[in-house]
Amino acid sequence: MERRPGLDPAVAEVRRAVRASLEGRRGAVVVALSGGADSLALAAATAFEAPRSGIRAEAVVIDHGLQPGSAAIAERAADVARALGLAARVVAVEVHPGGGPEAAARDARYLGLARAAAETGADAVLLGHTLDDQAETVLLGLARGSGAASLAGMAPERRDATGPAWLRPLLAVRRETTAAACLAENLDPWRDPHNLDAAFARVRVRETVLPMLERELGPGIAEALARTAEQLREDSDAFQDMIDETIEDIVEHAEAGISVSVAALAANPPALRNRIVRYVVDSEFGVALTRTQTLEVARLATDWHGQGPIDLPGCLARRVGGRIEIVARG
Repeated sequence: MERRPGLDPAVAEVRRAVRASLEGRRGAVVVALSGGADSLALAAATAFEAPRSGIRAEAVVIDHGLQPGSAAIAERAADVARALGLAARVVAVEVHPGGGPEAAARDARYLGLARAAAETGADAVLLGHTLDDQAETVLLGLARGSGAASLAGMAPERRDATGPAWLRPLLAVRRETTAAACLAENLDPWRDPHNLDAAFARVRVRETVLPMLERELGPGIAEALARTAEQLREDSDAFQDMIDETIEDIVEHAEAGISVSVAALAANPPALRNRIVRYVVDSEFGVALTRTQTLEVARLATDWHGQGPIDLPGCLARRVGGRIEIVARG
């Protein structure tokens, strides 16, 4: 265990987490920096660890333009990163309404970070999500009645079909640790007023729900929720491997869509069958089916009694002979 003379335990914990995330990497990385305690502790640890691994790191501050003075706040965060020894830039993004303000800001932020990574030549973006963020994500998923894939929370590493890898080195680190690390390194985090606005569900979970659960059920709730996410993520990964192997044999292209073998789909257990339905619809049409919609499509294979086409967002599902066709609506 790393304990250098005079090294604060919180600083050491954050640095260890970043070092583990960077291990084996050779390309440049981008650090997403908001100026808050989590991302600031992450930036400081990256500034320390990246050069020792021969990795070039740059901080990117996203200016959403949603608050008065946001440009100045973003520049201040970039200046702090430069003082830590990181190259830094501010990227202004446009937040388009629709889907809720949190989701819209998140989408704009990720697009801005991906664009900055491409311009910098970075292969990965480091994000400052902590164990507390993971616990909040699981609780929000439970409240929405989400499936296991959603309850699996955020992955320590995720790569989309295109773009950089998204790394979350601090998913096992508590928020109180990042705050302590900033204090130990004389860093003054910016306190986003949105993080105290009870209009946002995540803020209510953070400020009210989790503390109440800790009081009523005892300490360790956040860690338990994070462990649950990790276990469900393992299950989800295993299911995805099974889906990838199965769909090659049972899915075919159809005019304006895809088709799935009724017999093969019905032969699978419900957990795998429903995941196959959701996966093929999402892959072909970019549509996330609800639980009810998924079961209705699956019934075309398991409980067929002549029912007509099922309307889905942007497409429809129908049984044609021994296959289920999922096609675009004309």
